[in-house]
Amino acid sequence: MRKFFVPRAIENVNIVQSEAEPEEPPPNVANEVNEFNSNEIVRDPGLRKQIHEYAPDIQDQVRRAYILKGPTQPILKNYPQTQFGREKSKRAFCKTWYERYKWIEYSEFKDAVYCFHCFLFKQPVRAEHFGYEVFTKDGYKNWKSASSGLKDHVGGHGSMHNSCMKHYDDYNNQRQSIANKFLRATRESEELYKIRLTCSLDCSRYLIAQGMAFRGHDESLTSLNKGNFREMVDWVKSNDEQVRDDFDRGAKDCIMICSDIQKQFATSCADEVTKVIMEELGDRQFSVLIDESRDISVKEQMAVMFRLVFLFSNFYYILFSMPPCNNYVTLLNLFFRFVNDKGEVVERFLALHHVTDTTSEALKEALYSILDRHVLSISRLRGQGYDGASNMRGEFNGLQRKILDENPYALYVHCYAHRLQLVVVSIASSCSSIHDFFEYISLIVTTTSASCKRMDALREAQHNDILTQLASGEISKGMGLHQQSSLARAGDTRWGSHYTSLIRLDQMWASVLNVLSTVDEVGRLPSQAAGLIEKMESFKFAFILKLMLKLFGITNELSKMLQRKDLNIVLAMELVDDVKARLATLRENGWDDLFVNVQKFCIAKGIPMPNMDAEIPVRDRSRLEGRFVTNLHHYRAEIFYVAIDKICVEMDHRFSEGSNIVLNCFSCLDPKNSFSKFDVDKLARLADIYHVDFSDVDRGTIREQLETYVVHVKRHVSVSTCGDVQSLAMKMVQTDKHFVFPLVYKLIELTLILPVSTTSVERAFSAMKIIKTKLRNKINDEWFNDLMICYTEREIFMSLDDVDIIRTFTAKKSRKGNLPPSFM
Repeated sequence: MRKFFVPRAIENVNIVQSEAEPEEPPPNVANEVNEFNSNEIVRDPGLRKQIHEYAPDIQDQVRRAYILKGPTQPILKNYPQTQFGREKSKRAFCKTWYERYKWIEYSEFKDAVYCFHCFLFKQPVRAEHFGYEVFTKDGYKNWKSASSGLKDHVGGHGSMHNSCMKHYDDYNNQRQSIANKFLRATRESEELYKIRLTCSLDCSRYLIAQGMAFRGHDESLTSLNKGNFREMVDWVKSNDEQVRDDFDRGAKDCIMICSDIQKQFATSCADEVTKVIMEELGDRQFSVLIDESRDISVKEQMAVMFRLVFLFSNFYYILFSMPPCNNYVTLLNLFFRFVNDKGEVVERFLALHHVTDTTSEALKEALYSILDRHVLSISRLRGQGYDGASNMRGEFNGLQRKILDENPYALYVHCYAHRLQLVVVSIASSCSSIHDFFEYISLIVTTTSASCKRMDALREAQHNDILTQLASGEISKGMGLHQQSSLARAGDTRWGSHYTSLIRLDQMWASVLNVLSTVDEVGRLPSQAAGLIEKMESFKFAFILKLMLKLFGITNELSKMLQRKDLNIVLAMELVDDVKARLATLRENGWDDLFVNVQKFCIAKGIPMPNMDAEIPVRDRSRLEGRFVTNLHHYRAEIFYVAIDKICVEMDHRFSEGSNIVLNCFSCLDPKNSFSKFDVDKLARLADIYHVDFSDVDRGTIREQLETYVVHVKRHVSVSTCGDVQSLAMKMVQTDKHFVFPLVYKLIELTLILPVSTTSVERAFSAMKIIKTKLRNKINDEWFNDLMICYTEREIFMSLDDVDIIRTFTAKKSRKGNLPPSFM
């Protein structure tokens, strides 16, 4: 019997005992925080930690997270080849093994395979068995003997691999676990649990879709406002007697309304949305868009968008945007952009990633970790673009250069919308007269909007002015017309803000003068309002106003077109050329029309017209110098021509794609004017430039296919009349011509997924302001990411089935309640 008892330690100071070595804790366990973030798992099996290296309290969560993600099985066009011995031919991993061995994982980092099930359930003390350590830690890469090596790892019925397989199956079957055997639930309790779960999920889905807060300041039973989630659950209970009865009869520790349950619902929904997006993406080609913004909690958010094409996918394009490095926290927002099976361009939000540094190297590592998390290879990258920050676009040490060093096929495209805004900003300071004009505009906006009383006075004056114009018949009634508005301030970073500021001043001219007069009258001290009235009612102010409205009206139309989701690089280049042509025409023939327009405006507003032949001193020169010019010369040569020449020079400087060989070749796919730009030599050159994506046979036959294609499409009116490359792709898919001319369609895909602007990411920033408000400024990054995915991709989120979400929710951890077998 003594062997069943542990002897008590004898305290004796006279006895000297040998000091045993303290047992070393498993690596990375002692200092491991007992909290696990599922977004932190590493998908590449050659880089991730072993399960036993995590803290014991979270090992179960780690297993469940990996099981939900599934084995890492990247699909590459070409896998690295290795030469064995004196063999002339090289061998590589074969992707058909994914179908034969469902457990197999491939590491791009180590070019080796691993066993997913052995990684999850291996016993470290029994690693001496064949392939046990190789297939979980070291990696197997003997492609010469892979057929026998993989079979030997599986082994017989009692092998270590099959034992791990059995553990995997048992682990997934929660209803047969020992804990559930002891807590065997009745059918009635399962139905009660199902009703509580679905009720809480429905409330969560509504709040997520509306971007509303879940929690309340006081969620106690006596609180008058327990927060949106609990108040909504109480409302459902008050309107459904069965639901109220189920909540009252349910176990108090399994009501499914606590804050952790709410977050897990959001995570499950985000996982299902991401799953749909990744299934939609598959191994198709795509591009990525990145931009940054600071949120309400003074954290800087960086957005990334993926843009891709579904068919014949082999590569991606990336768009980035980051400001100079600062001390704020940065989050990466990821979007996919792709062409679906119908030939339509689609953009999908994917993830929010937290980075602590904004250097090019840190951003590169963050991007690579995101791609790794979703099993996307950097080797498929074929383009990158951003808004022009130095740490992103740096020629020698920027992010685009670091990516090009590893992948020379990643074409860099600067965001068109940001470039156009830089052009607009440059016009605002093209000459001293125009610079002073915008200074006066800023003072007018500030003076009329400095207080609530002035804003109210401006609205009232505008309202009375509209009533007067309606009574006189100058304007007509209509739904949506003559809405209440206010003066807008022009911003260097807000697209179209200069044009909006000027057009509203033009529309509210009388109201603004009325408010400025009131400010000057009621003020106790002299103000600048009187001087602003004098400036506004001068011919120079009216002339520059109309000139800027004309120029910004042209650029504003282009800005709106550049913000379309389905815009492609060829169409964008055409639109820029159209604007350049309009500006050239305006310079040659636009003076007379502009001057007549200014005259009409001055007569309507009572502004005196100067004698255009009268002489005035040269601007910026003293009268004593005796240098004079006529008013006509001043307004035409020193303002009109200078402003137009400045915008033309800036447009040529900012949009110089004509010198880019690749973009010049892509423009040959434009179907306008019956494929007038079609050039076989330039398009065939694209196959040589992207030779990694076209085989030797493809490059040898693409010329003949291009010749046949252009003859074929010119004979079909439905194709030859397409307006742009986007409609051409859709028409080819509708008529199955993408199967007949696969190489041509591959070139079209490359064109469509090239990044143009980061507009969709800017829209995501607007969604961030809805979700993360002043009252929700402490929301953590993981929950913020889940809410952003569901809110941004509401179309997918609203189409999800509750059963799929509940399955993901149930698989994340062991639950105290059981669902009916028929429900799952």
